[in-house]
Amino acid sequence: MLIVVRHGNTFEAGEAPRRIGARTDLPLTAAGQAQAAALGTHFVERGWTFARVLVSPLLRTRQTAAAILTSQRAAPEPETAPFLREIDHGPDENCTEDKVQARIGAAALAEWDAAATPPPGWFVDAEARIAAWAALLCGLKAGQAPTLLVTSNGAARFALLAASELHAPTLKLPTGSFGIIQREADGALSVPVWGQRP
Repeated sequence: MLIVVRHGNTFEAGEAPRRIGARTDLPLTAAGQAQAAALGTHFVERGWTFARVLVSPLLRTRQTAAAILTSQRAAPEPETAPFLREIDHGPDENCTEDKVQARIGAAALAEWDAAATPPPGWFVDAEARIAAWAALLCGLKAGQAPTLLVTSNGAARFALLAASELHAPTLKLPTGSFGIIQREADGALSVPVWGQRP
Protein backbone atom coordinates (compact mmCIF):
# COMPACT_ATOMS: atom_id res chain seq x y z
CA MET A 1 0.00 0.00 0.00
CA LEU A 2 1.21 3.51 -0.83
CA ILE A 3 0.16 6.39 1.42
CA VAL A 4 0.63 9.57 -0.64
CA VAL A 5 0.66 12.75 1.47
CA ARG A 6 0.67 16.36 0.38
CA HIS A 7 2.63 18.60 2.73
CA GLY A 8 0.85 20.90 5.19
CA ASN A 9 0.07 24.59 4.79
CA THR A 10 2.83 26.98 3.78
CA PHE A 11 0.72 30.17 3.82
CA GLU A 12 -0.66 31.91 6.88
CA ALA A 13 -4.42 32.40 7.22
CA GLY A 14 -5.41 35.47 5.21
CA GLU A 15 -2.22 35.40 3.13
CA ALA A 16 -2.85 35.23 -0.62
CA PRO A 17 -1.79 31.75 -1.87
CA ARG A 18 0.82 31.66 -4.60
CA ARG A 19 2.00 29.03 -7.08
CA ILE A 20 5.05 27.71 -5.28
CA GLY A 21 7.07 24.97 -6.84
CA ALA A 22 10.56 23.57 -7.00
CA ARG A 23 12.29 26.97 -6.73
CA THR A 24 10.33 28.28 -3.74
CA ASP A 25 11.30 26.29 -0.67
CA LEU A 26 8.89 27.52 1.99
CA PRO A 27 8.67 26.02 5.48
CA LEU A 28 5.41 24.85 7.03
CA THR A 29 3.35 27.33 9.01
CA ALA A 30 2.22 26.44 12.52
CA ALA A 31 -1.06 25.29 10.96
CA GLY A 32 0.92 23.15 8.50
CA GLN A 33 2.84 21.55 11.37
CA ALA A 34 -0.48 20.81 13.09
CA GLN A 35 -1.83 19.22 9.90
CA ALA A 36 1.23 16.99 9.66
CA ALA A 37 0.98 15.98 13.32
CA ALA A 38 -2.71 15.15 12.81
CA LEU A 39 -1.79 12.92 9.87
CA GLY A 40 0.75 11.10 12.04
CA THR A 41 -1.82 10.51 14.78
CA HIS A 42 -4.39 9.36 12.23
CA PHE A 43 -1.98 6.85 10.70
CA VAL A 44 -1.07 5.42 14.12
CA GLU A 45 -4.77 5.09 14.95
CA ARG A 46 -5.18 3.05 11.76
CA GLY A 47 -2.31 0.79 12.85
CA TRP A 48 0.00 1.73 9.99
CA THR A 49 3.72 1.16 10.45
CA PHE A 50 5.74 2.28 7.45
CA ALA A 51 8.22 -0.06 5.80
CA ARG A 52 9.67 2.77 3.70
CA VAL A 53 9.44 6.56 3.63
CA LEU A 54 10.05 8.57 0.45
CA VAL A 55 10.11 12.38 0.51
CA SER A 56 10.62 15.23 -1.88
CA PRO A 57 13.83 17.21 -1.29
CA LEU A 58 11.83 20.35 -0.36
CA LEU A 59 11.75 21.63 3.21
CA ARG A 60 7.94 21.61 3.48
CA THR A 61 7.76 17.92 2.61
CA ARG A 62 10.63 16.95 4.87
CA GLN A 63 9.03 18.82 7.77
CA THR A 64 5.70 17.11 7.08
CA ALA A 65 7.35 13.68 7.03
CA ALA A 66 9.25 14.41 10.25
CA ALA A 67 6.04 15.43 12.05
CA ILE A 68 4.21 12.33 10.80
CA LEU A 69 7.04 10.02 11.84
CA THR A 70 7.14 11.49 15.36
CA SER A 71 4.01 9.45 16.06
CA GLN A 72 5.60 6.19 14.88
CA ARG A 73 7.32 3.92 17.40
CA ALA A 74 9.94 2.96 14.87
CA ALA A 75 10.23 4.29 11.35
CA PRO A 76 12.82 3.99 8.64
CA GLU A 77 14.93 6.98 7.71
CA PRO A 78 13.25 9.04 4.97
CA GLU A 79 14.76 8.60 1.52
CA THR A 80 14.92 11.62 -0.79
CA ALA A 81 13.12 10.82 -4.05
CA PRO A 82 13.75 13.38 -6.81
CA PHE A 83 10.63 12.31 -8.76
CA LEU A 84 8.56 13.62 -5.83
CA ARG A 85 10.00 17.14 -6.17
CA GLU A 86 7.40 19.77 -6.97
CA ILE A 87 7.14 21.02 -10.54
CA ASP A 88 8.61 24.33 -11.69
CA HIS A 89 5.97 26.91 -12.55
CA GLY A 90 8.36 28.84 -14.79
CA PRO A 91 7.25 32.48 -15.14
CA ASP A 92 4.34 31.80 -12.76
CA GLU A 93 6.56 30.63 -9.90
CA ASN A 94 5.66 32.41 -6.64
CA CYS A 95 2.85 34.40 -8.32
CA THR A 96 -0.69 34.78 -7.01
CA GLU A 97 -3.49 32.90 -8.76
CA ASP A 98 -4.97 36.03 -10.34
CA LYS A 99 -1.63 36.81 -11.99
CA VAL A 100 -1.19 33.21 -13.15
CA GLN A 101 -4.69 33.13 -14.62
CA ALA A 102 -4.15 36.48 -16.32
CA ARG A 103 -1.04 35.08 -18.05
CA ILE A 104 -2.22 31.62 -19.10
CA GLY A 105 -6.02 31.71 -18.82
CA ALA A 106 -8.58 29.71 -16.87
CA ALA A 107 -8.76 26.97 -19.52
CA ALA A 108 -5.06 26.15 -19.16
CA LEU A 109 -5.38 25.91 -15.38
CA ALA A 110 -8.46 23.71 -15.72
CA GLU A 111 -6.56 21.39 -18.09
CA TRP A 112 -3.72 21.18 -15.57
CA ASP A 113 -6.15 20.24 -12.80
CA ALA A 114 -8.10 17.74 -14.93
CA ALA A 115 -5.36 16.02 -16.94
CA ALA A 116 -1.96 17.33 -15.68
CA THR A 117 -1.35 19.06 -19.01
CA PRO A 118 1.22 21.73 -18.14
CA PRO A 119 0.53 25.32 -19.14
CA PRO A 120 3.06 27.07 -21.42
CA GLY A 121 6.32 27.81 -19.61
CA TRP A 122 5.91 25.25 -16.81
CA PHE A 123 8.60 22.57 -16.42
CA VAL A 124 7.02 19.29 -15.43
CA ASP A 125 8.86 16.32 -17.05
CA ALA A 126 5.65 14.30 -16.97
CA GLU A 127 7.15 11.31 -18.79
CA ALA A 128 9.89 10.77 -16.19
CA ARG A 129 7.49 11.28 -13.29
CA ILE A 130 4.95 8.82 -14.69
CA ALA A 131 7.72 6.27 -15.32
CA ALA A 132 8.95 6.59 -11.71
CA TRP A 133 5.44 6.16 -10.30
CA ALA A 134 4.81 3.21 -12.65
CA ALA A 135 7.99 1.49 -11.45
CA LEU A 136 6.88 1.94 -7.84
CA LEU A 137 3.41 0.59 -8.62
CA CYS A 138 4.88 -2.37 -10.46
CA GLY A 139 6.55 -3.57 -7.26
CA LEU A 140 3.47 -3.03 -5.12
CA LYS A 141 2.11 -6.25 -3.59
CA ALA A 142 -1.17 -6.96 -1.83
CA GLY A 143 -0.90 -6.97 1.94
CA GLN A 144 2.59 -5.49 2.20
CA ALA A 145 3.42 -2.90 4.87
CA PRO A 146 2.67 0.63 3.69
CA THR A 147 5.15 3.00 2.09
CA LEU A 148 4.74 6.67 3.01
CA LEU A 149 5.38 9.21 0.24
CA VAL A 150 5.37 12.91 1.14
CA THR A 151 5.29 15.32 -1.76
CA SER A 152 3.56 18.32 -3.31
CA ASN A 153 0.40 18.59 -5.35
CA GLY A 154 2.15 18.99 -8.71
CA ALA A 155 4.09 15.76 -8.21
CA ALA A 156 1.40 13.66 -6.50
CA ARG A 157 -1.06 13.92 -9.41
CA PHE A 158 1.21 11.85 -11.64
CA ALA A 159 0.66 8.79 -9.43
CA LEU A 160 -2.88 8.59 -10.80
CA LEU A 161 -1.62 8.82 -14.38
CA ALA A 162 0.88 5.97 -13.99
CA ALA A 163 -1.64 3.15 -14.39
CA SER A 164 -4.86 3.07 -16.40
CA GLU A 165 -6.93 1.56 -13.58
CA LEU A 166 -6.19 4.35 -11.10
CA HIS A 167 -9.12 6.76 -10.77
CA ALA A 168 -10.07 9.48 -8.30
CA PRO A 169 -12.60 12.32 -8.51
CA THR A 170 -9.73 14.79 -8.95
CA LEU A 171 -5.98 14.70 -9.47
CA LYS A 172 -5.51 17.32 -6.78
CA LEU A 173 -4.51 16.55 -3.20
CA PRO A 174 -5.36 19.36 -0.74
CA THR A 175 -2.65 20.44 1.70
CA GLY A 176 -2.44 18.19 4.74
CA SER A 177 -4.34 15.37 3.04
CA PHE A 178 -3.50 11.88 1.88
CA GLY A 179 -4.42 9.27 -0.68
CA ILE A 180 -4.09 5.51 -0.73
CA ILE A 181 -3.03 3.39 -3.68
CA GLN A 182 -3.13 -0.34 -3.05
CA ARG A 183 -2.78 -3.66 -4.79
CA GLU A 184 -5.86 -5.82 -4.33
CA ALA A 185 -5.75 -9.60 -3.80
CA ASP A 186 -6.77 -10.11 -7.45
CA GLY A 187 -3.78 -8.05 -8.62
CA ALA A 188 -5.71 -4.90 -9.56
CA LEU A 189 -4.70 -1.46 -8.35
CA SER A 190 -7.23 0.73 -6.56
CA VAL A 191 -7.52 4.19 -5.01
CA PRO A 192 -9.87 3.79 -2.04
CA VAL A 193 -8.96 7.24 -0.67
CA TRP A 194 -7.73 10.42 -2.37
CA GLY A 195 -7.64 13.86 -0.77
CA GLN A 196 -8.74 12.86 2.74
CA ARG A 197 -7.79 14.89 5.78
CA PRO A 198 -7.82 13.33 9.27
